[in-house]
Amino acid sequence: MATRGPRSEKVRRIFNQFDANCDGALNREEMATLVVAVNPRVKFSDEQISAILDEVFKTYSDFIDGEEKGLTYEGLLRTYDDGAGDVDRDYDALGLELNFDDKAPPHVSEASSSSIVDERMVVETQKKQRTAAWAVSPNHGIVFDDTWKIVDDLEILVKRLKVKQAKGGKFKGENFDAFSDAGWSRELGPSAEISEKRVVWEESGHDFAVFLKELVGLRDRADGARSREEAFDGHMAIGRVLYEHQLFKEALVSFNRACELQPVDVRPHFRAGNCLYALERYKEAKEEFLLAIDSAEAGGNQWAYLLPQMYVNLGIALEGEGMVLSACEYYREAAILCPTHFRALKLLGSALFGVGEYRAAVKALEEAIFMKPDYADAHCDLASALHAIGEDERAIEVFQKAIDLKPGHVDAFYNLGGLYMDLGRFQRASEMYTRVLAVWPNHWRAQLNKAVSLLGAGETEEAKRALKEALKMTNRVELHDAISHLKQLQKKKTKPNGGAPGESPFVIVEPSKFRTVGEKTTVRQELSYALQIRALQRITRLSRCNVELLKNEMSENEVPVSYSGRGDPEKSIRKPSLEEILHRLLSFLKPETFQGAVKAINERILSVLDESGLGRVDLGMFFAILAPICGGPPERRKRVAFDALLWRPMDGDGANIKKVDATLYIKLLRAVYVPSQGVSELLEIHGDSDTSMVSFSEFLVMFDDPDWGFGIMPILVKLEIGDRNRHGNTMCSVCCYPIIGSRFKEVKSHFSLCNQCYSEGKVPSTFKQEEYKFKEYANEAEAMKDKCMCFNLQSRNEK
Repeated sequence: MATRGPRSEKVRRIFNQFDANCDGALNREEMATLVVAVNPRVKFSDEQISAILDEVFKTYSDFIDGEEKGLTYEGLLRTYDDGAGDVDRDYDALGLELNFDDKAPPHVSEASSSSIVDERMVVETQKKQRTAAWAVSPNHGIVFDDTWKIVDDLEILVKRLKVKQAKGGKFKGENFDAFSDAGWSRELGPSAEISEKRVVWEESGHDFAVFLKELVGLRDRADGARSREEAFDGHMAIGRVLYEHQLFKEALVSFNRACELQPVDVRPHFRAGNCLYALERYKEAKEEFLLAIDSAEAGGNQWAYLLPQMYVNLGIALEGEGMVLSACEYYREAAILCPTHFRALKLLGSALFGVGEYRAAVKALEEAIFMKPDYADAHCDLASALHAIGEDERAIEVFQKAIDLKPGHVDAFYNLGGLYMDLGRFQRASEMYTRVLAVWPNHWRAQLNKAVSLLGAGETEEAKRALKEALKMTNRVELHDAISHLKQLQKKKTKPNGGAPGESPFVIVEPSKFRTVGEKTTVRQELSYALQIRALQRITRLSRCNVELLKNEMSENEVPVSYSGRGDPEKSIRKPSLEEILHRLLSFLKPETFQGAVKAINERILSVLDESGLGRVDLGMFFAILAPICGGPPERRKRVAFDALLWRPMDGDGANIKKVDATLYIKLLRAVYVPSQGVSELLEIHGDSDTSMVSFSEFLVMFDDPDWGFGIMPILVKLEIGDRNRHGNTMCSVCCYPIIGSRFKEVKSHFSLCNQCYSEGKVPSTFKQEEYKFKEYANEAEAMKDKCMCFNLQSRNEK
């Protein structure tokens, strides 16, 4: 092994600085002074200092010497070698200077050696905390001295590239201190600097090409090492330096080479996973993390203490794919293995919030904050969870705590704005969105919400200006509708009435006073249920998932039979496995959209099917519940629902299902999609001993029953076909928005309502009648046709 060089000299200078009595050993008082001096931003108590010194003197007892029993220079050097501190950081903190011979190392290529020699002195005296984020542990630090030389040369190359790109205006850095961090484990994840500052490198220019060429030279030096272990050490160090500077593609090359040199080592797989995640290659990142975990578990206790961190980063990679239920499992594993892992608990709480399990989220987040009271992101997510369960005043306090801990926290401002909107405190909401925009000027959702809150506060002109600003940021159709809505309000000059911002004065009429004209007009209550189901379809995008895909899942994937708590055989799977099936069915969704879909399915469907609360679901019943809201012809959806019930393990002839199973299915279907009905009757079905069988035709009769079945399906299909139809410039007389979908016209007073206002029983307060008769128009053409018929009839009467 080569001599230590500048690093050991730095340790010597630090040692001499604090060896006040020059006896060749640092006693407790001198060591205490050193600890405080190299950590100027940390306020240690006397008890903490004493505990630190006790640990040091106990661990390095072999290096205790001198009359006062102090730590020798060799002992201090060993502490740095073991990762107890960072030489460069401590050296810079003390403001010491180092003089040394700036000879070029023998392995530097001729093309780059001269410039590296010229810059070595500058780099050694100016660079700050070179490897503080990843060389803090003896298990992950640099082993060979020649590797330090490669690292020194690489730092010079990176600095040179940064300077050249900065001069050309190509080097960009963005401060992300105001945003919630990703929660990476620090020891194997990125440093704090990476979570707070994102760097954008210009990779297409000449300077970058020269850098890559010189980088190849350094990799050749690593490959030319005297042993496989030293080559591994070199490539790992190169990868870590590149990763710290956010040169992720190049870092990945180095880690992959390290994987080739030592395939069963945990570290290169883990760091390759981190690089792949940073490059948004989430699936590949997940595979690397799983390889790291497999290696750790096969290696016995050597890597056991790192498993919690591996589980955490694997969970984060899964969230990158939108697989939040699966991520929850790994966060739980991390928290079980390391109960003090506050970041795992925070991530678990945030993930539980993301799938709609709010009370469990509150519990996990409170535990994370108990362990780390200054965890701003945990406070922010806890406040959101508290708002979700209705504890709004406490949520406001926790949001404010997050902002106090991290001033300018965008997520806290944005979510607090939403809370104020829900409470009707529109002026305060507007202030929160303004603060979001101060940090993130092109946040179009914040701009849009600011406009809505200003509208609620009665500041119409300001709202209009805010909407126009939002329109500059995005061209989404809802912004155009909002602007039309504002123009309509200005024409009507309506006054706030305690309803939603911008609504005309209205009254809510009881259902018995709502009458329909014609067979095609939908009954108000049935439309209300159908709109709720249609909203679920839109959130989950299940209407874009052809029902045949459910059939394929049943035929292509075998699920082992298990037994329910009642002793019945069923093909049940855990929620994370179900999420994988949903990921295949909804493969066309982006991760964030898929996450929203899983949340809606978990809240609306899985909460009913997982009656035991054990996290397991009857897959056949799940497919049958899903089939009616998937894409495809209605009759085909019913057939697949029946086939899903046939697919479940049961006694039968393969063509019929038990009547009790069919009845249970219908009850579950109504409990999921028509929540106000059917829930109380579920327990009665469980005890039914009826052994009669039901054919498909008999099943259809049960399914289509308007009172006890799912007779609402034709209305749902009508919404699927026409709920994007626009009716020209016709506005709803209550909400004042352009009517999209069916238009409901009152035949006597001639005012029109949109789907939503009709289903809620809202009518303008200016039209007071004993009863209201509505006729439904699916599109503007139907309305015009009806109008023409009225004109023809009127003309004939006049003749």
